[in-house]
Amino acid sequence: MSIRERLSGNEAVAYAIKQINPDVMPAFPITPSTEIPQYVASYIANGDIDTEFIHVESEHSSMSAAIGASAAGARTLTATSSCGLALMWEELYVAASDRLPIVLALVNRALSGPININADHSDSMGARDSGWIQIYAESNQEAYDNFLQSFKIAENKDVMLPVMICQDGFITSHGVENIELVEDELVKEFAGERKPLHYLLNEKEPMAIGPYAVSNYYMESKRGQRQAMLNAKKVILSVAEEFEKISGRKYGFFEEYRMEDAEYAIVIIGSAAGTAKAAIEEIRNTTGKKVGLVKIRVFRPFPDEEIAEALKNVKAVAILDRSEMFSATGGPLGAEVTAALYRAKVQAEAVNYIYGLGGRDITIDDFCKVYEELYRMAETHEVRDNYRYIGLRE
Repeated sequence: MSIRERLSGNEAVAYAIKQINPDVMPAFPITPSTEIPQYVASYIANGDIDTEFIHVESEHSSMSAAIGASAAGARTLTATSSCGLALMWEELYVAASDRLPIVLALVNRALSGPININADHSDSMGARDSGWIQIYAESNQEAYDNFLQSFKIAENKDVMLPVMICQDGFITSHGVENIELVEDELVKEFAGERKPLHYLLNEKEPMAIGPYAVSNYYMESKRGQRQAMLNAKKVILSVAEEFEKISGRKYGFFEEYRMEDAEYAIVIIGSAAGTAKAAIEEIRNTTGKKVGLVKIRVFRPFPDEEIAEALKNVKAVAILDRSEMFSATGGPLGAEVTAALYRAKVQAEAVNYIYGLGGRDITIDDFCKVYEELYRMAETHEVRDNYRYIGLRE
């Protein structure tokens, strides 16, 4: 029997942490993720969990401590946002290359500068090539559900990679929604306990983690990380199937919304997908146009073949990025999806939009205008500008 609650996204993630009861959490506060370690510290103080909370002097230190704890064999997590993630930069690569199954609750926030504390994806997208699995949420429910699945993915023997569980700062992190919690005993059984095969505190197996890699070995290490990321695709789906059995909620690499007959589609990540769904219903009810949405949940590993399959029958597609890549071609999601369509020889016209930077709103009307542009592109086969902004003050 699921438990109905009203929680913010930060509360929901903290509650998931409470149910999993990990071994170690080093953390340093930064808006808008501060509430997560704050709630966890309260659970520890109240005797609800026995997690070891480590007070550190910076985010670089929190990831360093997480690396040490995970290498020692402990189930380890931390939380951060924006500049906090940037301060961890060096250690993100170390955690991934050392194949440590750390989980990071990332509350997405614009990366300075200029200074801004609101939601966009520049922090996590900047770290997209660091070797971490990245899973994104549209809602508080998804943030909770994704976190419950995180350790089971990270600690799988065929994966052994760190995982970022991402949600949009303030929009979901501080917004309160009705959600359904899984019962404690079911979570405990589902998450299990970490059983490391190799770890520093195993006195029977002296070892080093993170040694210097000379040229003869460095490339093989990276190829091993790549293989783990490829393996993660199967594991992510397997864990999702298992999670569905205890929750009734189904997850995959992405959600297809009204795509069964869609001729025009938007591809997007995060909370703005909810607004896009409202626009889709309005368009279908008023014009009958066959519009749909592909909402990306798993960005790393990137499900290129699966996305191309989902979009193979559309006439035109708009890919929306909430971060800027400063290339000549668009944003990071736009680059990935466009490449996937090209490799699969999908003939849909494609356009890339940048939206919502620094927390700027995107409305139902904005989405309707995007679909109107897709109608025109499908008819004329002319893309006027493949790389444009939504809601920009000209």
